[in-house]
Amino acid sequence: MSDKINLSLNYKRWVENVAVLLAQSKRTAPVTLIAVSKKQSVDAIQELYQLGHRDFGENYVQELIIKAEELERRGCSGIRWHFIGHLQTNKVRSLIPWVSCLHTLDSSRLAQEIAKKWMASGRTGQLSVFIEVNTDGEGTKSGVSPEEAPVLCEEIALHPELKLLGLMCVPPSGEDPVARFRALAALERGLRPYSQGMLSMGMSGDYASALAEGATHIRVGTALFGSRGA
Repeated sequence: MSDKINLSLNYKRWVENVAVLLAQSKRTAPVTLIAVSKKQSVDAIQELYQLGHRDFGENYVQELIIKAEELERRGCSGIRWHFIGHLQTNKVRSLIPWVSCLHTLDSSRLAQEIAKKWMASGRTGQLSVFIEVNTDGEGTKSGVSPEEAPVLCEEIALHPELKLLGLMCVPPSGEDPVARFRALAALERGLRPYSQGMLSMGMSGDYASALAEGATHIRVGTALFGSRGA
């Protein structure tokens, strides 16, 4: 279980840092701060919830469901769950009742399955999604190539159950991410009006750079919670 005082201070610093960075860049559009709670305890998530935070990100379907159900039992309603891990089509049905936004859409097959299960679930409105782009063609990562993104945009548009917000990426570890963030932003601009101008990019070590390049959704875990599983 995390130290409540440290988590509270980390959260306050994170929110304040983002506000300062946005002011420096003279941006007025809101930014969604996603607390990545992968392998963190339900107690830690509840602490942040009690501080007023509502957007949380998880990488694994079963872990998200277990946490979501327990937090509902504790009275923590209104959490917006962001799924940020690779999603297999056979996991879509169980994820649909809980997810608010999917950041890792990477194939027309997955888009079709999500739309089908969303309609069957009876949920109203649309599911917000990002296309995951593999900016460097890394074999160990999911995502479409930049060249494949336009076709996937067109295919997503065939499903009224889905709302394409924009693009998401995870730059290679240990390398300067700015060029990747800048390239993703340029790619997104070229995909409008299919895309809605949003960029899911930036994590604990590089969210300042991501914000400078136009990120609208940043995903921070260790800078907030500390080491995973701690």
